[in-house]
Amino acid sequence: MSMKALAGQTAIYGISSIAARMLNYLLTPYLTRIFSEEGYGVVTFMYALIPLALVVLTMGLETGYFRFAGAARAREERRALFASAWGAVSLLAGLLVVVVTCFSTSIAGMLGYAEHPSFIWLVGLIIGLDVVMAIPFCRLRAEGRAGRFVVLKVVSVVINVALCFFFYSGLPGLAARGEFLAWAWNPAFAQGYVFVANAVASAVTLLLLLPGAGTWPRLSWRVLKPVLLYSLPLLVSGIAGTANEFIDRLMIEWLLPVEIARASVGVYGAVVKIGVILLLFTQMYRYSAEPYFLSGIKREDFTRLNAVAMKYFIIVSIAIFLGITLFADLFALIIGRDFREGMYILPVVLVSNILSGIVFNLSFWYKQMNRTRFAIMITGTGLVFTLVFNVLLVPRLGYFGAALARLACEVAMVVVSYRLNRVHCPTPYELRRVGEYALVGALLFGAGLLTASAPAAIRYPCNALMWIAFCLHAARREKIDVMSMITSITSIIKQMKR
Repeated sequence: MSMKALAGQTAIYGISSIAARMLNYLLTPYLTRIFSEEGYGVVTFMYALIPLALVVLTMGLETGYFRFAGAARAREERRALFASAWGAVSLLAGLLVVVVTCFSTSIAGMLGYAEHPSFIWLVGLIIGLDVVMAIPFCRLRAEGRAGRFVVLKVVSVVINVALCFFFYSGLPGLAARGEFLAWAWNPAFAQGYVFVANAVASAVTLLLLLPGAGTWPRLSWRVLKPVLLYSLPLLVSGIAGTANEFIDRLMIEWLLPVEIARASVGVYGAVVKIGVILLLFTQMYRYSAEPYFLSGIKREDFTRLNAVAMKYFIIVSIAIFLGITLFADLFALIIGRDFREGMYILPVVLVSNILSGIVFNLSFWYKQMNRTRFAIMITGTGLVFTLVFNVLLVPRLGYFGAALARLACEVAMVVVSYRLNRVHCPTPYELRRVGEYALVGALLFGAGLLTASAPAAIRYPCNALMWIAFCLHAARREKIDVMSMITSITSIIKQMKR
């Protein structure tokens, strides 16, 4: 796959992901208007538990699958690898669901949600279903079957969003009139319907995913052993890395006074949702870049292409950052009025998300060289910064302290990752060019702050011109052939339809 094809694949995943995310984004303005800050804080807290569980139960086998599937020569070898990796994670998923169901009351009490044990087993079910789907979705990416991948993802989101709207806008009316399904409405269940919608969407997606699997999960220690040896360091680092990204919600709840903790989690979670727009770009880039860079390309080609990919990743990230911050008041409309008090932390959240993407780009060299132990050092450093700065700042600054702690964590991981790269796999990153774009972006962001008090009729056109100026500057400096890129994307779309 050439760099143009990589860009095209990223765009395909991006278009579908954006479509799905925009549908999912309907839930943010919706839920932040029907729930209080405390109520939305419950949803935010529960969803902060899911990523950590997913990392633990997938055991780093997603990346391991890409690495070994790319190196496999025979179809049967890849088939056995898929079945064993799928079998391992499915076994753990089943065990989790059983344990969480049996001990949901105790777990709910420990987390401070004794009145809602059903939330715990529902979240456990969501985790179990998502874990079972992880390896089949990886295979779709590894085989370049982007069409099926994105259709299933969009279907899942559509079902989730539709059910949420039904549960909170349709079901209460049916209950009031004593009509069909009236028995299913229970106001005391409150946020639980969010988790029911998610669980149903995941179950339907799994049922749609199974027919294309071609085999059933099974365990082969001979096949699995080398993959686990490669992947287990990624599991350890993944736990630390996920904690870096999501523990801030938990720290806010645990470190602030009880009377404001849950509301603060709700406000913070709502603002972070806006910042997810930037993480979405990282995600769609990851879908195409991970199988590309881990497929066994030559080291000299790898370092050259990784440097180019990093530069373009940063350019697009800065453009997204400016697009959001220059029109922050419009993006604030995504969340309910009571949640907009936290919008001042949005630039910090976005910069942290850019740095998170840079850390991801800097991870390819040690994954490609089978030196995954370095991942533990990098994410471990980040976790130390996360915990220390959260403990120091959250009691004093509230959720703004959590945002600053996340920023400190990402800065530390970028520094450690880059230093390790210089020692073990020097990659010719274009630091001067990247620094130029960062400086231009910072100046335009500062100019946007100066226009913040201007009337909308002046502010919006000025900000739009600044954003366009950045994009044109980048296109001119990089000699980007837009028509060639469009041709590449069109070619991939045609392949998807076959």
